Amino acid sequence: MDLTSYVDNLRQELAGVAELGGAEARALAERLAGPLDSALRLALLDALTAAAAEITRDLAPGSVELRLRGREPSFVVTPPPAGPELPGEAEAPEPAVPPAADAEEGATSRISFRLSEHLKSRIEEAAARDGLSVNAWLVRAATAAVASSGAGRQPQRRAPFSGERYTGWAR
Repeated sequence: MDLTSYVDNLRQELAGVAELGGAEARALAERLAGPLDSALRLALLDALTAAAAEITRDLAPGSVELRLRGREPSFVVTPPPAGPELPGEAEAPEPAVPPAADAEEGATSRISFRLSEHLKSRIEEAAARDGLSVNAWLVRAATAAVASSGAGRQPQRRAPFSGERYTGWAR
């Protein structure tokens, strides 16, 4: 991708605006054009890097990388895997996706909870693997847990009372 045309367009815009200010402004714009070249290229590279990162988040597990060769950037796109490539290789079963929350359930609300750094990092990895935000992944996991807890599972009960356990008051 050639950034020269973009930098030249900005340089021409600066020169056009400087024309309105007279000879001194035009001379100043010409002196600033050289140093601005590097700053403009850097700003464009920052914007392209941010765009590649945003596309990668939406494309996960595929990716888009921005590489710089000389002064010119190029994109490298790695599509997500299409499926098993070797004959006879079994495809992993698709995880059951619980139904989305109905709009009739009301407005969304926020909760906070504490968890270990290890568990947090495992949740972030699982969300990235599924191509979801951590919030969307947690909503999906909670929905699945709530849905499966009412579907044919018996509630957990305490172990039967053994003779080694005593309750009450002692003097």
